[in-house]
Amino acid sequence: MFQARASGNSFSTSMDLSPKAPGVPNTFTGTDFQPSDLRVAIVVSTYNNSITDKLLTGSVQTLTARGIKDAQIDVAKVPGAWEIPLAAAVMARSGKYAAVICLGCVIRGETTHDVHINTQVSQTLGNLALECEIPVAFGVLTCNTVEQAISRSGGAVGNKGVEAAEAALEMMGLLRNMPEAKP
Repeated sequence: MFQARASGNSFSTSMDLSPKAPGVPNTFTGTDFQPSDLRVAIVVSTYNNSITDKLLTGSVQTLTARGIKDAQIDVAKVPGAWEIPLAAAVMARSGKYAAVICLGCVIRGETTHDVHINTQVSQTLGNLALECEIPVAFGVLTCNTVEQAISRSGGAVGNKGVEAAEAALEMMGLLRNMPEAKP
């Protein structure tokens, strides 16, 4: 048996890494992960709230369907997408959460303002995940039109809030199933 870990948190699991059939590598996934008493943070922008409210509903429904109780989910509402990284960083660095799900909606306008917002938010959230070694799910829509945003918040293309929660759950499981790296 091998002791696995997920980031600096105190979550650990035992796992059998005995050899498989010849030529088959060890494969780690998080698809069978069943959360129990883990806490999840969601940071959601209130700008474009007709879209982000649907993303939030999709995320919460996905988490609760997988066994995470409402009391284990904390939601931070921020004014816009630009503010998502700061709230996400505070929550990720607190050590209280197994994952942080970030939800927002930036729609292209007449200037390049959206490009600057989207670039900084995505880069900062990616770096935060690496720094804190917990999943920081990116559920920020970066759309050209309102119609595209509607399609991605429960419309024809699905709900990216659901997808962000699914990714967070899978990554929580994967991190718990991976062996600790040895230098």
